[in-house]
Amino acid sequence: MKKILIVDDQPIIRHMLKFALREKFALEEACDADQAYEMILASPPDAIVLDVMMPGSMDGYQLCERIKRDPALSGIYVVLVTACGQVTDQELGRTLGANAYFIKPFSPLMLEQHLYDALLANALAEEAEAKRERKDSE
Repeated sequence: MKKILIVDDQPIIRHMLKFALREKFALEEACDADQAYEMILASPPDAIVLDVMMPGSMDGYQLCERIKRDPALSGIYVVLVTACGQVTDQELGRTLGANAYFIKPFSPLMLEQHLYDALLANALAEEAEAKRERKDSE
């Protein structure tokens, strides 16, 4: 089962996402980017659902950038979720390496399907690459 880290400072949002995602994914949660980063370093998840605006020394954009700049972590699939729906906000998220951007309010079921599809596609691509490498080494 793929592991998802939910990062949001609002407990009600974390609860809603856990309820929506619990059947298809193993879930962990963090209430801010600093706690999330420590959890990521200790045990990297397959994907992160990351709020942009949070208190603390780091916001969601900064955590996304930190993850994507680290070669050991850059393969983690990052979904930014935020009330900031301007095109410039979305462009910033993509520039920093986010794989997807959901604007609040959003459908938790659509997020669930997006994560499932994205992680399945990643797993299939990794499997194909491994087969290619085995074939090349023969």
